[in-house]
Amino acid sequence: MHIILNNSSMIPVYEQLVDRIKREIILGNLKEGECLPSVRAFSNELKISALTVKKAYDKLEEEGFVVTVHGKGTYVAAADRSSALEARRKAVEEEFSRAVSKARSVGLNNDEIRDIVEIFLED
Repeated sequence: MHIILNNSSMIPVYEQLVDRIKREIILGNLKEGECLPSVRAFSNELKISALTVKKAYDKLEEEGFVVTVHGKGTYVAAADRSSALEARRKAVEEEFSRAVSKARSVGLNNDEIRDIVEIFLED
């Protein structure tokens, strides 16, 4: 699995890892039942603490994206189609939320933000 983390980001590394793995699952790049790298192997590959990887895996398990079988590994959880669609929708909503926050931070009002969205919808 090819994951790139930004150590200088304001977003904690474990959250970045959670987001990247979720995205891979949602896009179908990680399939149901596929084994994720072990905590130790992944932490060595990413050059981060094993505790950071463990925290990310725990969060993914809490959210239902993976299942951990002690002594065996962490696997992509079985998901029904509606759950996958809802996860995709939530990911898009999060991206929109970040974009709207950024637009507001540079001084755009709601009408200006709507105009920008309309331009993208026309394409």
